[in-house]
Amino acid sequence: MNKRFKIPFVLTLVAAALVGCSSNKPKVEKIKPNPLPKLVQAKTLQQVFSEHVSATNKNDPLRLQIAVDNGTLFFIDPKKDTVEAFQGNKRLWATRISKHETLSAGAVAGNGMVIVGNQKGQLFGLDEATGAVKWTSQLSGPIITPSYIQQGRVITVTNDGNVYAHDVSSGQQLWTYRLPTVALSLRGQAAPTQLDPNTVLIGTANAYVYGIDVVSGMPRLQRRVAVAEGSTDVQRLNDIDGDPVMMGQFMVTTSYQGQVTVTDLQQQQVVWSDNASSNKRPEVTQDAVYITTMDGKIIAYGLLTGEKLWENDQLLHRNLSNPVLLGSDLVVGDFDGALSLLDPSTGKIIGRSMTKGDVTSLRVVDNQLYVSTQKGALSVWQNR
Repeated sequence: MNKRFKIPFVLTLVAAALVGCSSNKPKVEKIKPNPLPKLVQAKTLQQVFSEHVSATNKNDPLRLQIAVDNGTLFFIDPKKDTVEAFQGNKRLWATRISKHETLSAGAVAGNGMVIVGNQKGQLFGLDEATGAVKWTSQLSGPIITPSYIQQGRVITVTNDGNVYAHDVSSGQQLWTYRLPTVALSLRGQAAPTQLDPNTVLIGTANAYVYGIDVVSGMPRLQRRVAVAEGSTDVQRLNDIDGDPVMMGQFMVTTSYQGQVTVTDLQQQQVVWSDNASSNKRPEVTQDAVYITTMDGKIIAYGLLTGEKLWENDQLLHRNLSNPVLLGSDLVVGDFDGALSLLDPSTGKIIGRSMTKGDVTSLRVVDNQLYVSTQKGALSVWQNR
């Protein structure tokens, strides 16, 4: 029987620190995060929405992202087991799914529906306008990452390595695809993303990216994008937990204890790869790739050349979020709720705003920044 063990990232750090220790009572030195650098005439962001939901386990942060569709915001409260809708600062509705406090995946919205999932493997489709639960489907494992809506299908990855497609309106299961499993991996999962109008990309714990036809469920692509080295299972962990990103024909991926890699899918070859450990989604433009590493570096590369354009190590060990571009600024969040603004051409920190709690997810939609934290602080920001 092939069992797949998911371990929180904090335990991975401890296990890695203990490898090779001969003492019966090894001491693990606590790494201190860098203090936030002092700024003169710092740029700030304007907060346009704020709401607070229940906190999640700090050792197992979930992607409680805010979904937005037609100007309406949707999000979950994982402890109250509710889905809420807001327009501006006005709550439109709040629907309690059950009494089990198991909602575990951030909302997605589209085609008039809001999709959420829970730790028991249940997928729910709610009406955007009323919050009424239109359908429920039982999947094979916990749902810890947001689904994706494409071509009228809801694409969902469960924590046991299955990919499902459901009709967004009726909830009818259309197909399922089994991903290869590994014996040991981080507790995390890349969310499905679009390769093209008919294909969805899935990053996995075995350092492969799979492209699956959203209509038929047939595989269209299989690429290994990272390699890890080491003598133990922990040292060989090589998960892709950050969502793959497409820029034209180029697919950009990051991996834990692996590499940042740019692959030309048209030519079916790697353009460049550089050793960098990251479990966050990269930010990509037509010219550059921006990543945050596990130890807190922010690095910019040339998209086509792989040349390192700059590296910022001022925020070491601050548990950085994924980087995003908001207008002319690059933004990263950290464990203390700081949203640092950087000049994307130089890597210089030029501003800061503050939220509350470990920033677990940043998204930019229609030039607005959507922020989620482990403490349940959900907020929307824009440039002043």
